[in-house]
Amino acid sequence: MSTLTTRCPHCQAMNRIPTERINDVATCGACKDKLLDGKPIEGTTENFLSLIQGDKPVVVDFWAPWCNPCVGFAPIFEDVAAERSGDIRFVKIDTEAQQALAAQYRIRSIPTIMVFKNGQMVDTINGALPKGQFEQWLNQALTKA
Repeated sequence: MSTLTTRCPHCQAMNRIPTERINDVATCGACKDKLLDGKPIEGTTENFLSLIQGDKPVVVDFWAPWCNPCVGFAPIFEDVAAERSGDIRFVKIDTEAQQALAAQYRIRSIPTIMVFKNGQMVDTINGALPKGQFEQWLNQALTKA
């Protein structure tokens, strides 16, 4: 049985989830909050493929801590993640810590936002957006493929 290891977005505890249960409502073993919904998940080379293979669409924010537009966009990304909890999974990938993923997806500018469905990228956009424009772009991206 393969597992997905993810950090709880609430208490930062590490948790393992069987990959065949990725679409179930997983809760943190430490704080009992939801692991995969409501807040962005920390994407890593170890868990990313499992995260994008699930039934739910996945929105990925490739960012870096030194990037002012990335830092400014983070609260918008978190707000939309909370509002769309249960329907869409949100993932943040720190391009400094996860350089292999940044290279694999050819990230040349940040923030870069990508939408995946069933493991396939269906849309991408570069740059921080105001909340209304981000939601509009996301709604259009979700209708693709």
